[in-house]
Amino acid sequence: MTTVTVAAPPKPRAERRAVRGLRAAGLYTVSVLVGLGVWQLLALHYGPSLVASPHETLTAAGDLAADGTLTDSVIASSRRILIGWGLGLLVGVPAGLLVGQIKVVRRLLEPYIEFFRFIPPVAFVTLAVVWLGIGESSKVVLIFYTSVFIVILNTSAGVMSVGESKLRAAASLGASRGQILRGIVLPSTVPHIVTGARLAMGNSFLTIVSAEIVAAQVGLGSLIWTSRNYGRIDWVFVGIITLGILGFVFDRVLRIVASRVLRRYGVKL
Repeated sequence: MTTVTVAAPPKPRAERRAVRGLRAAGLYTVSVLVGLGVWQLLALHYGPSLVASPHETLTAAGDLAADGTLTDSVIASSRRILIGWGLGLLVGVPAGLLVGQIKVVRRLLEPYIEFFRFIPPVAFVTLAVVWLGIGESSKVVLIFYTSVFIVILNTSAGVMSVGESKLRAAASLGASRGQILRGIVLPSTVPHIVTGARLAMGNSFLTIVSAEIVAAQVGLGSLIWTSRNYGRIDWVFVGIITLGILGFVFDRVLRIVASRVLRRYGVKL
């Protein structure tokens, strides 16, 4: 007697997506729990004067949130980062397209790009305060400075990576420069632009701390520095962890927005 094996029907796409989501959530949970365990062991080993425990940090975060200090710091730092980073994208993407496409522009701007991108924003903190004061402008300009060159370099690299054969083929078919830019150059450059935007966002978080330490009364950098002066290690941990969480959230939101808005270019993040 012959036994007939019937293959199980494939799982629906929604079910497979749900399984993958649960698996990813489980891995994230395990990773966070392991990290908290290591953190707790370090706190027990070194003591509260050097390493605040997760419970002490959570309690300090609750106290800082209750009096509004943490909320005000998050809002102030987020506003400065988003404005400076946004201006960096607004200037960096068009400049990168020009640098990548037009050799004359590349030769004119390349010496300045290669010179200034090696000077860290921290070196300009004092000058920014002297020239622009201790207001918001100095912090925003420093974040713009740390963002714009990263975006320009990544965008221009994306433009220059487009195959010359594609450009010649489009031109031979009668495509105008604008059509080539929209139909060939941009789709190939978008992944580089998104990567540059993410790298610029990370560097913006590095810059905001040094800028706020020197010239700010409110912000996560100012909170970390003030906590150090008062010897509150738990507050320092609150500021550091809040910066990490904020950066993680910003990067995730950027990836989601980019994947949805730029899907028509064939970008997969």
